[in-house]
Amino acid sequence: MDSLVFQRNRALAPDMYVPESRFGVWFLKTETWAVHVLARALKDLERLMPDRRAQYPAIVDVGCGRGRSFRLLHEKFRPTRMIGVDVDAAMLEIAAAETAADGLKVEFQQTTSSRMMLADESVDMVFCHQTFHHLMDQEAALAEFRRVLKPGGLFLFAESTRKYIHSPMIRLLFRHPMDVQRSAEEYLGLIRAAGFRVDERAISLPYLWWSRNDLGVFERWFGIKPPKTREETLLNCVAVKA
Repeated sequence: MDSLVFQRNRALAPDMYVPESRFGVWFLKTETWAVHVLARALKDLERLMPDRRAQYPAIVDVGCGRGRSFRLLHEKFRPTRMIGVDVDAAMLEIAAAETAADGLKVEFQQTTSSRMMLADESVDMVFCHQTFHHLMDQEAALAEFRRVLKPGGLFLFAESTRKYIHSPMIRLLFRHPMDVQRSAEEYLGLIRAAGFRVDERAISLPYLWWSRNDLGVFERWFGIKPPKTREETLLNCVAVKA
């Protein structure tokens, strides 16, 4: 089943986003990204979902990149409509080819997360994985997610925090708008202020090896456990459109 030709938002401006580094573009192709970042986050988010349904008919992945999420979203949630949103036309071309090879039908939109070409209350789930820290208009993006979600729709949010994005290794290898980064608590406050409900049982703060300054070496090799009191590097949560 072929992927649909993607729509382009002609109102895009270069200052709406920060293009990824060459290393970042390469990293999205790796199995480390697919297995340890994407699949692991989605598994964690799935267990946090309140009143889990057998099917979520319409799902949008904001910042879909190469489209590696769509096979997992299809397997887990059985949507009849999937939409991928990204500002990078080259990434969308790759995503279209890869999802077509997987036999998936996906609509693609070249636009920002705050300017989606979707009707009000038209989707059941918004999946936002490692995208939010790239956005300079975060409040506008959240308002847009709430607009397109149906009442009771789910917002699956998996994000690296300021502690991680500001770390020396990430500064060196990737490109991000550094002045919009937030802590886990600040992200939760922002999501709730946008009109979403986030229960405490729908929040996870994983401290994965790749999000640590030492890449988990001290714990794996020397058995040194990370401190229990720390600034969190990752936030996964499932929010509900109130």
